[in-house]
Parts: sequence; structure tokens; C-alpha cells
Amino acid sequence: MKILTLLFVLLSSLLASAVECPKDQPKTEDALIKLEENWAAALSRKDADTVACMVADSFEDAGVDGSLQTRSQMLEHIPHRKTVVNQLSEMYARVDGNFAFVRGLNTVIDPAGKTVARVRFTDIFTYRNGRWQALAGQETLLGEASH
Repeated sequence: MKILTLLFVLLSSLLASAVECPKDQPKTEDALIKLEENWAAALSRKDADTVACMVADSFEDAGVDGSLQTRSQMLEHIPHRKTVVNQLSEMYARVDGNFAFVRGLNTVIDPAGKTVARVRFTDIFTYRNGRWQALAGQETLLGEASH
């Protein structure tokens, strides 16, 4: 009986700490830009649970070096990321029915306030179960001379 009680307590605490994924998100460009801002903030906090709510099970990402990552590979890497702030700008979103894309610029800033990278990104989304979910991402590292 003690084992069952312990198992119940453990399971209850795990479920209580799980992130509640958003529901009934608007199908608007503004909602997608807010989602991208929340995604960038979650990466800065190394919060894989929040990011998991934003990406579809079939999500794949093409990184700045051309490497491909599945959803699970990307989520596993988040807690081990370097501590940085992701500052988004030049945001543009477009909705077409249940599909959308967001394009923007992520300026990556280290704890000393130095810009360490500028990354142009495009994320492709689908609207499922009352929320936007990213299907794919693509990042391109910009050189110093790029504007």
C-alpha cells in the first residue's frame, strides 16, 4: 500500500508541474508574433516544457550549420544551451487558413551584453486543436556586413 501511495504522490506532482499548453489561440498574425516572442523567452530560460507546447510532434529544424534536428533532439538540447538573451526584431507573420509562417531576426546577446550572433529565421505553423504548432524551422547565420 505504501508503494501505491508513493506512486500516486509522485504521479500527481509530475502532472501538477506539467505545462498547460494554450488553447483557443486566435488565428492572427499578432498571435503568431506573440508565440515567437514567448518561444524566444522560453529558450532564454531554458524552458523545454514551454517550447514543447509550441512545436508539433513532427517538428524538424534546420540549424544555422545546415544540420537537421527532430522535435525530441531540439527539446533535449534546450537545458544545455548557453545562457543568452534572444532579442527578436523585423518580425513578419502571414496566416493562410490553418497554415502560417513567421520570419524574423534573432539577435543573440551574451550575459555581458555582447551580440554573439544575428540569425534570420523562418518558422512554418499549422493550426491544430485550437493552437498554433510549429512544423518546421530554418535558421541562417548572418555575417557582420549583413543588414
